[in-house]
Parts: sequence; C-alpha cells; structure tokens
Amino acid sequence: MAKPLSFTSKVFNVERLDFGTQSEQVVKGGRHLLPLLPKAFAGIKQIGVIGWGSQGPAQAQNLRDSLAGTDIRVKVGLRSGSSSEKLAEQAGFSKANGTLGEQFDVVRESDLVLLLISDAAQAELFGRVFELMRPGTTLGLSHGFLLGHMKNVGAKFPPNINVVAVCPKGMGPSVRRLYVQGKEVNGAGINASFAVEQDVDGRATDIALGWSVALGSPFTFQTTLESEYKSDIYGERGILLGAVHGIIESLYRRFVSQGMTRETAFLNAAESITGPISKTISKRGILAVYEGLDAAGKAEFERAYTATYPAAREVMEEIYDEVSSGNEIRGVVLAGERLKRRPMGKIDGTETWKVGASVRKQRDEAKIPVNPFTAGVYIATMMAQIDVLYDHDHPGSEIANESVIECTDSLNPYMHARGVSYMIDNCSTTARLGARRWAPTFDYTITQQAYVDLDEARPLDQKLIPAFKNHPVHNVLAACLKLRPTVDIFVE
Repeated sequence: MAKPLSFTSKVFNVERLDFGTQSEQVVKGGRHLLPLLPKAFAGIKQIGVIGWGSQGPAQAQNLRDSLAGTDIRVKVGLRSGSSSEKLAEQAGFSKANGTLGEQFDVVRESDLVLLLISDAAQAELFGRVFELMRPGTTLGLSHGFLLGHMKNVGAKFPPNINVVAVCPKGMGPSVRRLYVQGKEVNGAGINASFAVEQDVDGRATDIALGWSVALGSPFTFQTTLESEYKSDIYGERGILLGAVHGIIESLYRRFVSQGMTRETAFLNAAESITGPISKTISKRGILAVYEGLDAAGKAEFERAYTATYPAAREVMEEIYDEVSSGNEIRGVVLAGERLKRRPMGKIDGTETWKVGASVRKQRDEAKIPVNPFTAGVYIATMMAQIDVLYDHDHPGSEIANESVIECTDSLNPYMHARGVSYMIDNCSTTARLGARRWAPTFDYTITQQAYVDLDEARPLDQKLIPAFKNHPVHNVLAACLKLRPTVDIFVE
C-alpha cells in the first residue's frame, strides 16, 4: 500500500481512519457542516457547473440546495442549442433568474468552474476553457480523465489557477438521490475522493472539501488526480460495470447448461449478486459472505474462487496496463467522434436480461439465494481487481471505494432494480464505453479458463483461500463501514 497522503484544513475537522497497520485522513460530512461552506468558498461568488450529463444535474442541484441562503450563486453552463436546456429548466435553473447560460460565458464569469462535460468533450474543448479562466480562479474536475488526456498530448494546466478534483464514488443519479434522502437522514450520500493538483493561493484544499461536503459526501478521502483516473477508469471496466456484466452472462449460461430453468439461472446469477451478496458486502464486508455459508457452501465457494481468480487477474492486469498507458483514454477520445455519427447500441437484449425482466416482476427478496458458486466467481474477480490496485500503490480508502463500496452501495442497486442497461447507461460515456468493451472479455476468459479448469478437474492454487481470508482490505473495509450511512439508496 502507498504511503498515506496528508492534508490540513482551515475550515473542516480532519480525522483519522484506522486500517490496523495504517491510517488515512478523512473529513466526515453531514448537513451540520453546511454553515461552514461560505468560509470554505471564501472569495467565490459564482460556481459554474458546465455540462448536464451524468454528474452535472446532481452536482448543480446539490450545490444549489446546500448553498441556499448564501450569496454564492450556482449557474449551469450549456452549449448553445443544447437539448439539455429544458431539463435544466425543469430542475429550476433558468436564464431569467441568472442561473443558466452559455457554457463559455459561464466559464468566463465563474470563480469556481466545475467542468462536468463528457470526457471526449473535455479533450476537445479544454484549451478554450483554459483561455477563458481568470487568474486565481479554480478549475474543478470530477474525474482525472482530463489529466490523462493532457499527458497523452503533452499539455499542461495554466499555472495561475487552482486545479482540484472531487470525485463522487457513484453515478450522478445516485449522488442526487442519496442527497435528497439525506434531508431526512443526516449523512446520507455518496463518498467522494478529493485531489489538489495545483494550489496557487493556499485555498485549494478547503475549496475541494467544501465542494465535497456540499454534494453530501458522508466522508471524503484524499487521492491524487493521476491515481484517481487510473483507479476509476480501471474500476469501471472491472468489477463496477464491465466485469459484473460479463460474470452474470457467463454464470447464466453455465447454470442453464447444468439443467436450471432460465428463471432459476437468473435468480442464482444476477439476483444473487445484486441482492444478498451485495447487501452483505455493503453492510458487513466481503468476508461476511463467505463466513455466512455452511460447510458445503464454503467448499463450493472455494472451488469457484480458486478457479476464477487467475482468469480474472489476467484480465484485470491487462485493463490496468491499458488505462495507465493512456490507451483507454485515447480510445474514449476516438469514440467521441464515432458517437457523433452513431450512438452506442443497447446491451440488455440477450436472453439473460429478457428473462431477468420477468424474474424482477415476480421477485421475492427473501427467496433470493446466496449461491456459493456465484459468490466465489464474483468475489474472486473483485479481489483480483483489489490486488492489482494494491500492487500499484493506490491508497486503501480509494481501493475500498473504487472496488467495493461503489458497486454495492451505488451501482448494483440500479441493476437490481431494472437490469444491466439501467445501471451502465446511467453512467458516463467513458464508463459505458469501457463496460461494453471489457464485459465480453470477462465473459470469454472466465468461461474458457475458469469453468474449463473446474470441469476438467485441473489442479487449483489452494493458497488463494488463506490469502483471501487474511487480506488487508478487510480491515480497510471494516474502518470504512463505520462511516457508512444507515440509509440504503432508493432506486425508483
């Protein structure tokens, strides 16, 4: 694990999260902190939220609501003729009241610019944005993608502005939905990481922390912009979106081939993951799934785990290399041009998801099983993702959030409610592209390697089980779970 980062705040109380052998600094959120926002945003009269994609609507509304009664204005900036203008107006932003404008005008006039347009659009327009920002203002990002792209093309941030990031560990709709729920239960929300890439006036850290608190983050942990984009883009292609999609497709076909009805196969694959497995991990940790099985269940879990981990690890290492080398970022930029001509296709048309629609209509939550084989495959893949991040020295809190908390608390509930497309296609374009590219790779590799090793009774590495049981991530998760809000996300 990397040496912990450190930060100080002139506004918010900084606490330590103890992981057993290591600790990290965090800021706990909550609505009782909202009166501190004017101090955190000292000197800022306007926050410009540029874009209305996955994060834009949630962040604009959360910031507006959190800053109500102050003299800080939240203004949405959209490109001329944007089809999102009506949606922004429905959310209460309008040209008439000065809270809606053309994107570049809003950039020019804002003291804090939150650049939440699509990653491909950021790659296309960042130069113009930089030209318009006044010295001493602050650029805010909710993803490190732009830094990765700028490294690819040899560009730099302007030296006379602050550059910070606040990155919610969930899709935009979750950020808004849990914030609204938090009006009734203080502290409900989506965890966020923050990073300070440039601090020209000593205010950057408190601006970033204020932004995170205003979004409703239960706790905010520190990372770097580079670490964030590598773990985030990697995680989306892994267990958060791509891997879970591919795993469910492979499990469904396997269960049907073994004689299960189509409905029972879906119940034991998708429903088991998004239902009791995710809920157990969310509230009690990964190890609790294994410990809750009987002796026969533990044996089946171990068979699936030891067969799946090597195959999943192979794919995870490839994804990390593709992300850290810049190749995935280049692919997203190239896709931006293709998507102008042809939108992404749908991903819920296979038999798996058609059967799933009928299963959900008749769902009885109490009857969804914790299938030990499914749990072994899913958790092996999750642990493979975690181990690659550990190998590359990512902070423990980032690993826990990007590989565990985000999928169980923010993403899987969407799949549980309405299927895989509802989960993936509520996310950013970058995430949607990555899930579509890598889900088939996980499906193919696990089917061709893990299941074949099992069916042909090939020797498996039994050392993987004690490594799983004694893994340091369990202590990290235990510490993070102490800060988990009592409320679960409500998905319509």
